[in-house]
Amino acid sequence: MTLDFSQNEMNVVFDITDEKRVVFTDFSRNTQEWPNKNDIRWNPIVEVHITGENQNDHHGAKHTGTWGSTNLVYDTHKYYVNKYGNKLEFYLCSDKINVVVHYQFYKDISAVRAWSVVTNISDKTIGLEYVSSFSYAGLENHSPYVYIPHNTWCREVDWKAYTLSELGFDRTFKFSMKRVAVSNTGTWSSKEFLPMGVFSDTQNTLMWQIENNGSWQWEISDIADMLYLKLSGPTEQENMWYKELKQGETFESVKVCVALGVNFDHALEQMTKYRRFIFQNNHVNSSLPVVFNDAMGCIALNPTTERLLPVIDKAAEIGAECFCIDAGWYAEGHWWDSVGEWQPREWRFPAGIKEVIDYIKSKNMIPGMWLEIEVMGILCPILDCFDDECFFVRHGKRIIDHGRYQLDFRNKKVREFVSSVVDRLVTEYGVGYIKMDYNIEGGVGTENNADSFGDGLLQYSRAYVEWIREIKEKYPQLIIENCASGGMRMDYGVLSECHLQSVSDQTNYRHTAVISANAATAVLPEQSAIWSYPSPKGDANEVSFNIVNSILSHLYLSGDIMNLTPEKLEEMKQGVAVYKTLRSKITEFIPFYPLGLNGYHKGFACVGYRAESVRYLAVWRLDAGEKQIFIPLKGATIANILYPVESKCKISIEADGLNVSLPDEYSAVILEVGDDREV
Repeated sequence: MTLDFSQNEMNVVFDITDEKRVVFTDFSRNTQEWPNKNDIRWNPIVEVHITGENQNDHHGAKHTGTWGSTNLVYDTHKYYVNKYGNKLEFYLCSDKINVVVHYQFYKDISAVRAWSVVTNISDKTIGLEYVSSFSYAGLENHSPYVYIPHNTWCREVDWKAYTLSELGFDRTFKFSMKRVAVSNTGTWSSKEFLPMGVFSDTQNTLMWQIENNGSWQWEISDIADMLYLKLSGPTEQENMWYKELKQGETFESVKVCVALGVNFDHALEQMTKYRRFIFQNNHVNSSLPVVFNDAMGCIALNPTTERLLPVIDKAAEIGAECFCIDAGWYAEGHWWDSVGEWQPREWRFPAGIKEVIDYIKSKNMIPGMWLEIEVMGILCPILDCFDDECFFVRHGKRIIDHGRYQLDFRNKKVREFVSSVVDRLVTEYGVGYIKMDYNIEGGVGTENNADSFGDGLLQYSRAYVEWIREIKEKYPQLIIENCASGGMRMDYGVLSECHLQSVSDQTNYRHTAVISANAATAVLPEQSAIWSYPSPKGDANEVSFNIVNSILSHLYLSGDIMNLTPEKLEEMKQGVAVYKTLRSKITEFIPFYPLGLNGYHKGFACVGYRAESVRYLAVWRLDAGEKQIFIPLKGATIANILYPVESKCKISIEADGLNVSLPDEYSAVILEVGDDREV
């Protein structure tokens, strides 16, 4: 029996065989003949590895041949309409487990969200070592490329494209032990790679994201002359995750999304639309207020009333609408390892911190404060009030990383404490913006109340997101920024709930350009907070370059604004004014890359955004020897320079694009492109 659920320009086809196996026959934009339709067991819709059961495949490290592929059979399925779009559920059964495989489709989006739910129906406890969220074999193999998003501190969103051969995957037989596998273990979900990937050939491009703020894994390999893709949350093999299910107990895998397009930009368009579907913004943040944060090159994380008040004045003069007091406001001295009590120090704020908060409000700005709520420093004054059950513990010892302990948000005492901190900031101080930072790596997880370290971590990751959701429900006007040393936890496990994402801690604005140009692949533009921090010592183009880094996302200002020259201050004001004319369109922006994805060794960088019939381009000249770059852009009949107002940029329109000339190294420009009826 063939079941065809094709929709939204996606072919989605399953076969139910005579042996009652469910086979994922087609997931593409082009109907294709499945390469090896007779060998049905190698294309299961779910892989479930149960401890003590045969993994019946010559698999090496690959997650193939599991109980899910050899023992689960079709029971029934449901297909219905819900508030998101169409929903498909397959019900599979065996003598040990039942599994429901979920596929959520969305209105007018070529993307599917997938996850699996496993229930123990036996009379014995079973152990889970691997559960896939998405499993598909039959990727088309027409000279494919695999795009892997490398990520690290101050060099976030660094995509690189590889052939399978460049990744060491050369086929000489119908299957191999080799796989292309990417994973993360720990509380920083994106410390080495974003939880994303792309497989692209001449006919189809699949882009995926794994929505977990902890450990995850994906792999591409071959089996029975087919290429497959498997996505999951944590595993025992890669992430020290193991979960026991007693009779009747259930485990739900991590949610993932797979978007389908004709090329990278088209797949990214589908993923962008999907992210907007799941992102829960609020009415205060939806206006994209200009944020000023005092950290970067401003007051050096050493706030006092005396230091803050003049900076607040200047930020308001520039046009900021939110002012965030960053780290140090609670510290007696060095702020790093004393975090956790969250009480302002009298010597910093002699008349109380509320004086500063009220002063921010008097300047018609939303007051904000920095928290690192998930940790407690080894010198925290209230550390003795919390026992081991409140922290991550491994081998009977509390885990210490970089001078901090990791709090466990599953613990009732911890939840009550952190909630009381937020309540004090919001209801007593009047804070409307919280920067939730996170500067440690908690490692593989915790043994407290868990079947494995990884089980403890997954429970924790979900508890933290649940807590964020509770805070949002209690304080619907509060804006919450997600930060983890910049972009070390940049995933839609948290970004479906947090309003902004601090993309990077990069302090060299010239390097920030590349991060900014690629950021839209990982984060919605309206959620993307990229530092713009001019310095008095910079050259003539430094202010405008900084503004261009941030202006097509959620404008996020800092820097030594007290010592800027009047000319530089005016340049900054002009940038803010231009942003305010643009921001109502940012929530509609669809990103595209006319020069391809940006890299650190290219002379120019570029990102484009479509909003209705208008296109906006950010163009950076980095260290290019050439002053001019041709940007492919069909249909352009008029191009205006939006910013900087006094730009030296020259533009000529060709039949299929723009010639953009930037005479100065390390200069940048924002262009508005359309025809004479649209601009």
